[in-house]
This record gives sequence, structure tokens and C-alpha cells, in this order.
Amino acid sequence: MVVKSGNVNPQTSAFMKFSISSFLLSIFLLLLAVIRPAAVCAQDEPEYKMEIGAGVGLMNYLGDFNGSLLKDFQPMGGIVAKYKSNPRVAWSALLSYGTLKGDSKNANTWYPEYADQPVTFKTNLTDFSLKFEYNFWPYGTGREYYGAKPLTPYITLGAGLAFAKNDESVVAFQTPIGFGVKYKLKSRLNLSAEWLMHISGSDKLDGISDPYGIKSTELFKNTDCYSTFMVALTYEFMEKCKTCHNDRE
Repeated sequence: MVVKSGNVNPQTSAFMKFSISSFLLSIFLLLLAVIRPAAVCAQDEPEYKMEIGAGVGLMNYLGDFNGSLLKDFQPMGGIVAKYKSNPRVAWSALLSYGTLKGDSKNANTWYPEYADQPVTFKTNLTDFSLKFEYNFWPYGTGREYYGAKPLTPYITLGAGLAFAKNDESVVAFQTPIGFGVKYKLKSRLNLSAEWLMHISGSDKLDGISDPYGIKSTELFKNTDCYSTFMVALTYEFMEKCKTCHNDRE
């Protein structure tokens, strides 16, 4: 039997409209109930204050017997610990060990004293540095801090000591300055690549002082330097207090 539209009961039509509206409203509320907790959880991911890890890389000497950043690279390794003040700022402690190597025959400068007896040296170097890091963008997964990025470049500056061992032992003040990039592999796992120039206050890292024969007493004048490039993997720990003020407030 076909029912003509003109014979539909107005009360039945209104009831059908009400039922459809109620059904759509129920679906919307159900979706909201599912999505809302997920959003809240995403904003409540823990934040961690500390990082610790290790890295490997290359080290090269820059001084009287080498003026190139791309020459005589030697392997190095180190351990690193960081304290993160906020998503843009971190303090880093780095302890590394490597070798400096050079040869007066490959130097572009002629040294009268060593013209007939070329100098070849190899120095074992232990470096300890405390550094300040500034991230170009807020660093994180984006769930523990709104707007954070999992990848950011950064600049760094610090101070430290260099312990050199060749024919004699030398302890020198050094200033590391450089840049790097860090990437968050997982919520608590970080990968970084960092290049540093270490400006030392000693001219004896290569075992030879004043090869020009001109004495100097001025700080950082005719002193030895070295550069390092290290790739490090660090793990985050020490969760921030949830009941305290955090970076989102």
C-alpha cells in the first residue's frame, strides 16, 4: 500500500525529525567524549629536566703546524649530560677524549728552527666543557609543550679545561663556541650533531712553544686551538613536578 504524502500524520513527521536530531546529537557527543580525553592526555605528556648520553666524532688540531679545518682529523668520543631550563634553553656538561696530530712539513709557514728537523707530534687530549645552549625553536614533541618542534638548530658557548699529554703534561683554559642541530627520535630519546671550535689559552698543545722564536705573553695570542664534531645520543629522565608551575603556565 502506498501512502500519499498528504496523508502523513504531522505528529509522526515531527517525531521522526526529533529522532534523527537526537541520533545525530548522540553521535556528536560520543565523538567528543572519545576525542577530548585524547587531547587532554596529549597536553599532559611528562616533561623531563635532565639528559644523559654518549657520542662519537672527530677532532683536529689548529695551530702553528696546521691552519686547515679539514685536515688531520682523529677519532674522539665523549659523554654528555644536560639540564633543560625550558624548551629553548639547556646547560650542557661534556667530557671527551681524543687525539691531536700535526706535522711541520705540511704547514704553510716556514720555521727556520725546524727547517732541517721537521716536527711531527701526537697529543692525547681530554676536554671538559660547560656550555650554554640556545635553541632556535622550542624543542620537544609538541605534546608536552605547545608549539615545540622535534627538530631545531641551536648555538652554544661555554668554558672549560683541556688536559694535553705529549712529552709533557699541559692544562689549559679553553672556550668552546659552535652550533648544532638536535632531533627527537622518541619522546625521551634525542639525537644531536654538534661542531665546536675550542680556543685555548696555551701554545703547548702541540708540545712546542713559540716556533717563530718571538715570545708572547698576551692571552690568546699565538695559541693553539682544536675543533670537534660529535654525534651524540641522549636519554631524558627526572620528570618535572606536575603540581608545580611548568613551562605552559
